[in-house]
Amino acid sequence: MLENWLKPIASDLLHGEEFGDFQFGKRMQLYQEVMPDLKATQLAIIGIGESEANAVRKALYRMAFPFEGLVVADLGNVRKEDPAFFIPLIRELLNGKIFPLLIGRQPEQALAQYKAFQEVQRLVSLLVVDERIPLDKPGEGAENFLTEIVHAKRSALFHLSLLGVQTHFVPPAVLDFIEQSSFEYIRLGKAKADLTEVEPIVRDCDMLCFNLAALKQAEAPGQEKPTPSGFTTEEACQICYYAGMSDKLKSFGVYGFRHEADRDRQTAQVVAQMVWYLTSGFYNRKNDYPVSTEGLMEYMVDFKDHHTPITFWKSGKSGRWWVQAPVKTNKKYQRHRLIPCSYNDYRLACQEELPDRLVEAFRRFS
Repeated sequence: MLENWLKPIASDLLHGEEFGDFQFGKRMQLYQEVMPDLKATQLAIIGIGESEANAVRKALYRMAFPFEGLVVADLGNVRKEDPAFFIPLIRELLNGKIFPLLIGRQPEQALAQYKAFQEVQRLVSLLVVDERIPLDKPGEGAENFLTEIVHAKRSALFHLSLLGVQTHFVPPAVLDFIEQSSFEYIRLGKAKADLTEVEPIVRDCDMLCFNLAALKQAEAPGQEKPTPSGFTTEEACQICYYAGMSDKLKSFGVYGFRHEADRDRQTAQVVAQMVWYLTSGFYNRKNDYPVSTEGLMEYMVDFKDHHTPITFWKSGKSGRWWVQAPVKTNKKYQRHRLIPCSYNDYRLACQEELPDRLVEAFRRFS
């Protein structure tokens, strides 16, 4: 069935390669001549730009695979790069409880990732990592992929977060719209100041789209319009690890890689490292919320301005924190009722202070 959308990994990509038993190239299921049996597969890599994905494979296959028991498949590349063509492919994987890890060339290809997801889940929390906000100003045409998502008549979008934004690239009208819509954006400087405070934002998303434009040109030169400022490779890998660890996250895509602009295969190696850390996080999932509330410890914090205490929850498995929206939630919002937060958020709450991010989060349920 999946062969309708995919073409196998080219034989010349593996020609002459000898991988050790500890390496990705030996430990993964590979779609070469015959589609592998995916009954036990947990994570699947798919290329949406063949030359880009193949460059990443050459770096990834040589990396260590210390993830005993994790079943990862490389399903080759899509036959057509038109987003409308491979939406059913992503949907099939999601329905089969397989985590799609997409390597794309065009940032707009993230629209397929979203549309497939909204057919599987009623409400979607989306995180975009990018130096810009790929959203057109109100009243303009739809050139950026977020425009169709945000302004859809029957939108499945529950919440939108943007990470790594450099406001000197963003029209003020777009920033105003983001704030008025109770969406959130985290500027690059704030994210880099303390990356651990980014973890709850990453943990809150159902799907993540990572545009390589969020990285510095010196780190990842293989971009269409590289700029001198952005995340480092280490920071990008940390974000990917946070994403992989999140039990709520169901799909991940990295976009914006231009193979012809790459120098010394540097960007391909960066993407391969990002994939490695995403896989590492996935392997280390703790199966706490929203998989299960078992093992969550309850902490009640009294506020003078609130009639009822605000409830925080801490996972005994991972040490991560959530705060419960202090309002009655509709059944359809059940998956989002516990909002990821940090220990620092809890500490501030004990001093009767709430970060603006949590205040805005509570409003989404009112």
